[in-house]
Amino acid sequence: MTTRSNPFQELERLFERMSRQFDDATPAWDAEGPFGGWRAGMESMSIDLAETDGEFVVTADLPGFDSDDVDIRVTDHTLQVEAEREEATKEHEAEYLRRERRHESVRRSIRLPDDVDRDAVTATMKHGVLTVTLPRLAAEDARSIDIE
Repeated sequence: MTTRSNPFQELERLFERMSRQFDDATPAWDAEGPFGGWRAGMESMSIDLAETDGEFVVTADLPGFDSDDVDIRVTDHTLQVEAEREEATKEHEAEYLRRERRHESVRRSIRLPDDVDRDAVTATMKHGVLTVTLPRLAAEDARSIDIE
């Protein structure tokens, strides 16, 4: 009796191989690299981008971070979220048998589909969930420039 190979298993192996080669070839890219945030921070900062009437709402999962650890910037059509923290286990003895430190940072750039009113952007953080509300720039707020 002959057994047939599953073509989907072969495709899966090819995709895994391609993914490994891609990861090996691009270790230094960051959020500003060729794919603008596709790789860096994606595994550790999940985001949702919602569009409501007159505004965009970005929700980012940042478990373990406090609001003081987070930096938010809005430039043109891009929202940048960076978070950084350090932790150390505290031992009260002078001679350490073990002392560990952990540094964690995440960064994500989100391309916004439209202009936003940078002065009206608000952000809140509750239970490790960051919510950024970005009001759209109304069409009448846009300024027409005359050509001399």
